[in-house]
Order: sequence, then C-alpha cells, then structure tokens
Amino acid sequence: MSDTPTMILVRPQMGENIGAAARAMMNFGLTDMALVAPRDGWPNPKAAAMASGATPVLERARLGANVAEAAAGCDFVFATTARPRDMVKPVYDPEGAMEAARRMIGQGRRVGILFGPERAGLDNDDVARANAVVTVPVNPDFPSLNLAQCVLLMGYEWRRGGVDRTLPAAPDVAPAEEVERLSAHWEERLEASGFFFPPEKAPHMRRSIRNFWSRMPLTRADVQVLHGALRQLVRGRGG
Repeated sequence: MSDTPTMILVRPQMGENIGAAARAMMNFGLTDMALVAPRDGWPNPKAAAMASGATPVLERARLGANVAEAAAGCDFVFATTARPRDMVKPVYDPEGAMEAARRMIGQGRRVGILFGPERAGLDNDDVARANAVVTVPVNPDFPSLNLAQCVLLMGYEWRRGGVDRTLPAAPDVAPAEEVERLSAHWEERLEASGFFFPPEKAPHMRRSIRNFWSRMPLTRADVQVLHGALRQLVRGRGG
C-alpha cells in the first residue's frame, strides 16, 4: 500500500517534461509515478538528464498502455484539467483534492492523479475514467500549466499536510481495474443488444456510461452484484 498518491502522466510528449515532473515529485516526497504511452518511448535519457537527482522516481516508474492499466490498484482517481467538461463529477481545487487524498490514504485506500499531455491535456475519455476533477483557479485568459508545474502544485498541496492513520477503515472499495472490467462487461452486452444507436452518438453514449461508473463509490461487493445482475438479465433473454 502506498502512503502517497500515484502521479500518472498520460501520453507525455517530451522526456524533459517527465524528468522535470519527477524532480517536482521528489521535492515533495512523492515517489510513485506511472506513465501512459509516452510519445518518445521509455526509458528516455532526456528524462534522466532533466530529473537532476530524482532518477529513483524514474527508475521505479511503471509503464501502462492506457489509463486503466496505469491506474491499476487505485480505488480513487483524480483528473487534473483546466477546461470545463460536460460531465457530472465532484470538482476540487488542489488543496481540497489533497485533503481528500490524505483522508482516503489514511483509511488504507490508494489514490491516483491523472495529468494530461502537454499540448492539449486529458481528453474526455481519460476524464471519464476518473472519480473526480481537480481544477486550478488560474488566469482564464491563459489557463495552461506546464506538466511539471501542475505536478509541482499538487505535490506542494500534498506536502502541506500529513496522512492521518487514526481514521476509521474505509469500506472495501473496488479498485480502478475492477470498475473498468465492469464497464467493459456492460458495454459489451449493450453493444450486442443494439443500445449504441445511432452510430454517430455511440462514442458519447459510451463515455457517459464510463463516467457513470467512475462517479459511483462502488465496493467490490457492488461490482460483483452488478456483474451477476447483468449475466442474469442476459440469461433471461436467452443470451
């Protein structure tokens, strides 16, 4: 179990920015990094050069093909974004997000934070997989933050507090990969039933369903019940 959040860099474009993010993490005692499909491959010598002493973060960094894989083991995921999204999710500022993260980690839960690519940030499908959104009160005429700056800001807010281990244990919350399998199961069955119609609306419908699951604080028992309920419904239709 990690005592700190996992910083998940989604499709980072430059090795230098990954190294700068690792350095920012090390400044504030964060060592758990995951990477999703870095554009220039991994490992990257430019990242190591830029890390300037934070190479242990890079050496332990996990590589994932997608957000679900990189967030495996996390049972609550924040998505950092500067843009308003057409999704209903809890919205935090960095201070509130890290206060919530400390409470959850104090209960024995694992927390991840998604950071998007330098050029455009997280896309809607990435955000749909998160449980909550983190926004920064920046200048609306110039809202873009550098990747390492965003990591630094979250790391600073994390470091300001400490994990409270006196909190009561959390319920058996379903980790991200179990929620991902549940979502895929329902999408598969809905696809077979012709639910995603007309075709031009299918991507938005799929994203809405994924957002629905990620918004719910599902326990492992909830996930098992929903899998079983779907199997029974399909069986009842002769599927």
